[in-house]
Formats: sequence, structure tokens, C-alpha cells
Amino acid sequence: MDRKLKVLISGTGFAGQGHADTFRAVGAEVVGIVGRTPNVVKEVAKKMAISYYGTDWQKALVDCKPDIVSIATPGGAHFETIKQAIEFGCHVYSDKPLTDTGESALELFDLAKKKNVKTAFASSFRYMPCVIHAKQLVAEGVIGEPVEAEFISHFNLERDIPFGWSHRKEDGGGRLNNNFTHMMSIATSVIGENILSILGEVRDDLGRAPIVKGVHNFKNRRDHIPEDLNDPSLKWGESNVEWSYTVMAQLESKIANKPVSILFKHGGLNPRFNEDHIVFYGTKGAIYIKGHYGMGPLYIWDENKTWRELPLPKEIVDNQPKVKGDTERNWQFLAREFVKDINGESFTYYQSFKEGSLYQQLIDLIRTNSNWTDVRHLQ
Repeated sequence: MDRKLKVLISGTGFAGQGHADTFRAVGAEVVGIVGRTPNVVKEVAKKMAISYYGTDWQKALVDCKPDIVSIATPGGAHFETIKQAIEFGCHVYSDKPLTDTGESALELFDLAKKKNVKTAFASSFRYMPCVIHAKQLVAEGVIGEPVEAEFISHFNLERDIPFGWSHRKEDGGGRLNNNFTHMMSIATSVIGENILSILGEVRDDLGRAPIVKGVHNFKNRRDHIPEDLNDPSLKWGESNVEWSYTVMAQLESKIANKPVSILFKHGGLNPRFNEDHIVFYGTKGAIYIKGHYGMGPLYIWDENKTWRELPLPKEIVDNQPKVKGDTERNWQFLAREFVKDINGESFTYYQSFKEGSLYQQLIDLIRTNSNWTDVRHLQ
């Protein structure tokens, strides 16, 4: 295809601007951007050199006639925007979470299939170089049959970050939507895409957060923490979603005779003592990736019964987009393969609304918190 694919962006914050850079980097043309606040979307459009901007999504679809829409707003605002785009015949690239409920996410997946449009779901830390390396090592049988894995992270998020979408379930907030989606994506990438069973619990350790005006960019919200939290004029918003979770899952592996057990443990407000990490254990060895989200470096438990750091293979390094920032690089990796697919070129498998809707249904199940067995009668 000689003609550049036209992309319309929904969202003006860190993700919206990042998506614009991403699609430009993979050869698409960003023809417009839409946001909620007139002066903000105008300012961002000028900054990003995007000629069309506005606050009316349906009008923008008609005016811009995009091939692709890129969704870069909080999950609670996704459903209607994506639904209108699919009905307009656009391919859709969406940040996680897909929506705020499994039911609405499944509706979008079904509609995309019906309209025969392609979709990309950006639980994109599966494209981290060390994760790709681990996938290769496991597939080659370096650790034998995979047996179990653990994903441990403690983010020590500030309790006093301003109240916003991340504090509300209906807005797409919560650590399952914005952490677990990435972790499950990494696990399925390395072990196998077929999830067999799941159970878990969640906790809202926060309770409330200060309401502060003027917070637009999610990445800069820490800069807006009030200096005096005891100010009697300060207003507070109530959190209604999880900040910590513990989840167990069983995944199917093509090279294992039994289901692989996975533990996901995340404390959003808890301080870390040891490094966050991901470990894959097998019958002959293990792979340890230092840092949350598979940042690296990667170590292997070898035949000498010691941990040994492995360098990244050159072909993995060379295949990575040349852009700073893990999030930005992963967005670009996914967008590159998405655009190749749309253009009828050879591409690397990427996650779609199939996985996005599945993950949202899993999150609904975990949040029911109905997995406990009452044992008081045994005591």
C-alpha cells in the first residue's frame, strides 16, 4: 500500500501524545486529535503539529475519515468512542483496559468481528526485550518443562496523588486494569496464550484522595500533591477500586504435561524491600528477570546451580524500535505490527480485542472476591 494510513487520536495526555508519535514513527499520518477540553486539545494539537482538533468524536470521524483510531483515554471513556469508530469501519488501537466491564469489552470484540475490522490491545509490556528473550529460552526447553512462575511488584504509590480516574472502577481505574493486564500479557506470551483457570482477591488500601484542579497529564500527577493535607478547605474523593491484588492462574504450555501455576502479587501502596521481579521455574532450571514489567536484566539458573546473567541476543535488540522509554517503545512495537497487518504485510502476532475482552472478564471474576472458603467451623 503506497498511501499512508490515516490515524485519528482520542486523548490529549501522555498516552494521546505518545500514540501520535508512535504512529508517525511507523509511517502513518496523524490527521486529527480529539479531547474533552477545548483549550487543551487546541494547545496539544499545535504542539504536536496536528492540523485537525476538536471535542466532538463523531464529527471528527466524519471529517477526518481515518483508517485507524487510536484510543488513549482512561478505560471508562472507551466504550462509546470505540463502538462509534468500529461502526464507522475503522481499525482500532486501544490502550488498556479495553473498557470498565467484561460485558462491554466483549460487546466491542463481537462488534469488531462483525464489522471485520482489525484491533490491537496495548497490554504491551510483552514486547520488552527481556520478555521476548525469556519466551525464546522457554520455547527452546532451556529450563525444561515450565512448572510455575511468579510476578512480584510493590510500587509504593503516593497515597495523596490527586483524585482522578485511577481511583474509580467505573472510570477504568484500579491496579488490575493498569498493572495486571500487563503482567498476564507477559505470562501468556512466555508460557502460552491459553488461560485455564483463575482465582484472586483485591484490596482497596487507600480509601480517599485529595481533589485537586488542573491535573491533566497522568504522568505529572505527583507534582500536584497538596502541600498541606490538613487544610480544612481541601476536598476529598472516595476510592472504590483495588490498589493491591493477589491472583493465581493456571496456563497451558505446549511443552509442559501439566498446567503451569502462576502467582501475581502486587502491592500498589506497599514499599518494596527487594527488587520487583518475574521468575519462570522449570524442571531443569529457572529464568529470573529483574524489575517490574520484565525490565531486566535476565538471569538463568544454569547447570552449575548458580544464577548467570545473559546478554540480550542481537536479533532481539535490532528488532526493537529506536525510541526512549519502555512504554513508548512498546507502543511502537505493537503499532508497527498492527500497521503491517492492515497493509497485508508479514507481521508478528499481537494481542487484539480478543485478549482485551478476556482480560476484562477475568478482572470482573477476580473482583467478586468469592474464592475464600470459610473454615471457622473447623476450629
